[in-house]
Amino acid sequence: MFFEPPAAQEESTRPSRPGLPAWYAPPAGEMGATMISDLVLARTPNVAITLPTIQAFGTGCLLNVNIVMRQHTLSPDDFQALQLSVYPHMVAGVGAGRLPDNLLRLGVRFADGTKATTVGQRFDMAGLPQDPPPAPRLSLLFGGASVRSGDEGAGVATMGLWLWPSPPRETFELGVEWPAGGIELSIVLLDGAAIASAAERSVPYWPDSPRSE
Repeated sequence: MFFEPPAAQEESTRPSRPGLPAWYAPPAGEMGATMISDLVLARTPNVAITLPTIQAFGTGCLLNVNIVMRQHTLSPDDFQALQLSVYPHMVAGVGAGRLPDNLLRLGVRFADGTKATTVGQRFDMAGLPQDPPPAPRLSLLFGGASVRSGDEGAGVATMGLWLWPSPPRETFELGVEWPAGGIELSIVLLDGAAIASAAERSVPYWPDSPRSE
C-alpha cells in the first residue's frame, strides 16, 4: 500500500469551551419574533444605513442593520478605506480619549439617560466572561457582505446589534455617527413596548428548547 493510514492517536482531553454568554448574543434555541421597521438611520451621497428589521427575544432584541455603500464620488482608494472601516477591529487609533473619524459608532439611549454603545467593544470571543457586565449592553455581531445590481461598486454590509437585556417598555433612541462616511450624529426612535409585545411571540426552534427569559 502506497498511502498508509495514520497510527491511532489518543483523543484530546482539552476541555470544551463554554458557549457564548446570554448577554453577548441571542439565544441559540430561540427563533425570535421579527418586526419590520424599514427605518433609514442616515443617508449621504455614498452611504445609507438602515434598520430593516428587529428580532425580539425573551432576553433581548437584535437590531439588524444594513450599511449600503457605493463608490459614486469617491476614489477607488477612498472607497476601499471606507468599506474596511465598517469593521471596528480594522480601525487603528481607538483608545482613551480618541475616536478616529473612520470609526463607525452605534448606540442606544433610554429615557432615563442610560446608554450602551459599540465603542470600545472587544471582539475576542474566546475571552468573554460568562458573568454579565453592567446592563445595558450593545454587542456588535458581524453578519456578512453582499453586492447589488445596477450601481457599479455598490455593496451591503450586514450586522446585528444585540441589545441586552430587553429594553424598557417605552420609546428609546438608536443613534449612529460616522464622520468618515459623512454621517453626523443621527438618531431615530424605537418603540420598546412594541418590542416587548413581539418578544411574547418568540418561540423555540425545537420543542425541547426552553424559551429564554
